[in-house]
Amino acid sequence: MAAAGLAGLGPGEAAAAAQALALPAESFGNDPRVELAWAMKAHQHAQVYFNLISSVDPKFLNLTKVDDRIYEEFRETFGDLRVDVLDPEELKSEAAKAKWRPFCLRFEGVVEDFNYGTLLRLDSRREYSEENTIFATRIQFFAIEIARNREGCNDHVYSSARETTAQEDKSG
Repeated sequence: MAAAGLAGLGPGEAAAAAQALALPAESFGNDPRVELAWAMKAHQHAQVYFNLISSVDPKFLNLTKVDDRIYEEFRETFGDLRVDVLDPEELKSEAAKAKWRPFCLRFEGVVEDFNYGTLLRLDSRREYSEENTIFATRIQFFAIEIARNREGCNDHVYSSARETTAQEDKSG
């Protein structure tokens, strides 16, 4: 989706897009160039993260300097939230937003770009795809993915990637 847009940007346009992303959102309205640049950045972040959990045992990953705090506060606030397969309503309904907002604001000044938009997989066993992706804030992404890593939900991605690599090694 966003990868097609990358091919159309030259170095100067990419630099301008990066600079534009640093400005307040109110400056742009619904500028399609900014939306495309954001989508490309979010897509790239998603690819990098999925490659990371495919190649490194997720139990050993630290996504931030404050993973322990994020996880503890996440589980104190959202103790019953299933992170293996997310229900979009648990993130996007008015009741969910009312619960998420104060949680997210606790990390203002603690986690860089805590409120930036990012992509989050709904089903932790599957790749990023249009059907398996939802928009979330960066701190929501960190909270859910740290929980998935610590609670073994991302183990399937890692073990599947290792099996594929082992099979390729045997046949190669």
